Amino acid sequence: MNSENMVGLTAAAGFQIGVRRTITLSQEKVWELLTSPQGRKLWLGETPTILFEKGYTFCTKEGINGILRVVKPNEQLRLSWQPASWAEASTLQIRLLPAASPGRTTISFHQEKLDSMQRREEMKVRWEAVLNRLMELKIK
Repeated sequence: MNSENMVGLTAAAGFQIGVRRTITLSQEKVWELLTSPQGRKLWLGETPTILFEKGYTFCTKEGINGILRVVKPNEQLRLSWQPASWAEASTLQIRLLPAASPGRTTISFHQEKLDSMQRREEMKVRWEAVLNRLMELKIK
């Protein structure tokens, strides 16, 4: 199969995937949810603690390693993301975008530098599940 037929393949960033969902919460509340121990466990995994500041290095109990590259409270997180079984790190970006109606925010997960179409599909399933669970957490 040539690269023209491969969904999500870019010349510069390898395979990539993006998923997004709009939630009825302000950007500030979504940030609180994402960075809370409960919310963080959904998308990042279990970490004893994490400082949301540029350059902070983390390792989760699940074996995911990374470095926070960009931290803009209420707006954006960009980090390297590398499970122990991966040969290379990917880049994960989470953006909180104001939605058209007030009091609503679009949460966007975008991951690039994935090494295969199969990995892209795995991560698509993961981020969709994370968004679903974040929505459920918000309701509680």
